[in-house]
Amino acid sequence: VDSLVVSDDDQHPFPVRELLRLRVKGVEVLDCDSFYERIVGKLPVSLLRESWLISAPGFLHPSWHQHIKRMIDIVGALLLLTLAMPVMVLTAIAIKLDSRGPLFFTQERVGKDGRRFKVYKFRSMHHDRRVENDTVWTSGADPRVTRVGRIIRRHRIDELPQLFNVLRGDMSLVGPRPQHPEWVETLCREDPFYEWRHFVPPGLTGWAQVSYPYGASVQDHREMLCYDLYYIKHMNFEMYVEIALKTIEVMLFRKGAK
Repeated sequence: VDSLVVSDDDQHPFPVRELLRLRVKGVEVLDCDSFYERIVGKLPVSLLRESWLISAPGFLHPSWHQHIKRMIDIVGALLLLTLAMPVMVLTAIAIKLDSRGPLFFTQERVGKDGRRFKVYKFRSMHHDRRVENDTVWTSGADPRVTRVGRIIRRHRIDELPQLFNVLRGDMSLVGPRPQHPEWVETLCREDPFYEWRHFVPPGLTGWAQVSYPYGASVQDHREMLCYDLYYIKHMNFEMYVEIALKTIEVMLFRKGAK
């Protein structure tokens, strides 16, 4: 036996001595929540207990790790801007030819430690509707989206200007996606664990974005929270690379995009 999973069944006596004997011999002993997150790749938020999170493994992020991650963000953002510049120029021309209005638009989002900042995007909606800045979830066939907007949103090209947010330090290349302040207030009332997303910098892409289809409801965001918390608990260089590679798959094959 390499690993044992211990259930939370209170109807049977807990075999403490037997489990301790196996643990001393090198057998891994896991509780159900730890086993679940390892297999599924997300935390079971509906079953989470603060007492379990205090003693559960993870959340170990030394300061040197944060400094290296910041260096990777800067170098990666500069490299991506260089490679993506032709696409960004063509996108800018297409937006101007397709519909009237500004090339970019900004939205207020919530970042690390609850700090608010302005996020940049290519405009993908009709400017005369004046609703793109509103806190309204976008549906799959939203009439507000322009013809060019559908293409750039499908391949996430509209989010390329956020590389400047990464250079400014507002965001990281990888992390939980930043949300509207109004959405954050609503989702924090629905689930007290939601504010934990703000313990790390928000990202251009994240574990939730490459693991779960695009969501536009409170329930979807609660499900994505399970993946965000898993990332915060286990984030390391290997996971960073895995998310980056899966993001390329999303952009090329439209997986998870709407």
